[in-house]
Amino acid sequence: MTSEAPRVLVIIPTYNERETITLALERLAEHAPEVDVLVVDDGSPDGTGELVEQIAAAQSAAGSPRKIAVLHRSGKLGLGTAYVQGFGWALERGYTTIVEMDADGSHRAQDLPSLLARTADAELVIGSRWMRGGSVVNWPVRREILSRGANIYTRVALGLGVKDGTAGFRAYDAALLRRIPLDEVASHGYGFQVDMTWRARQAGATIVEVPIVFVERTAGVSKMSGGIISEAMISVAKWAVAYRAAQLRRFFTRS
Repeated sequence: MTSEAPRVLVIIPTYNERETITLALERLAEHAPEVDVLVVDDGSPDGTGELVEQIAAAQSAAGSPRKIAVLHRSGKLGLGTAYVQGFGWALERGYTTIVEMDADGSHRAQDLPSLLARTADAELVIGSRWMRGGSVVNWPVRREILSRGANIYTRVALGLGVKDGTAGFRAYDAALLRRIPLDEVASHGYGFQVDMTWRARQAGATIVEVPIVFVERTAGVSKMSGGIISEAMISVAKWAVAYRAAQLRRFFTRS
């Protein structure tokens, strides 16, 4: 939702994704060759960050116009901080659309053009698994129940108005990210996605969802854990209390 010529950056956080990152970058080059990529690597012991540096150097030597950059961080500092740091990097360099995307192949590069097509009329575009047309592949039943339940919980608690507020495949308009106080975002795990969706809603953003196919990773190790889930659920409860309290204050003030 900007008159500037669009400049798109895909941010990919990594921690031990050496097995999947090369294919992820290749598929992005195939399906969205016009976008630049920033890999935010949390000091992966398997050398993911160094591998991406090699890929970027080889691409540059071949004369590719697409830029691949790497932010090397000192250790495993969390998904949320990786994205916030990546957002700041993107805004400093004048990107107009900033995309979140996983490195493990679960977010399909062929779905990215559908997200980018909606950025013309929305400030936040969410790739949704749980709307009509969306789906998941190779998920165990318990994982699907957990994800659907978490989304119902957050939708009711916070009034998000979206079907997949926990989704990690999404595109932000740079103007929206500038309105959100990113330095106040404290969520480190997957609660970060709910946090950002809620902040976007509070900022008056136009939010749309587009259906995607989410594919369970076939290599590497999932970062999902009980601690991450607990952090998200507790955080949502706190935000919900604050949100509903504010609603009550506004109601009694009007009364």
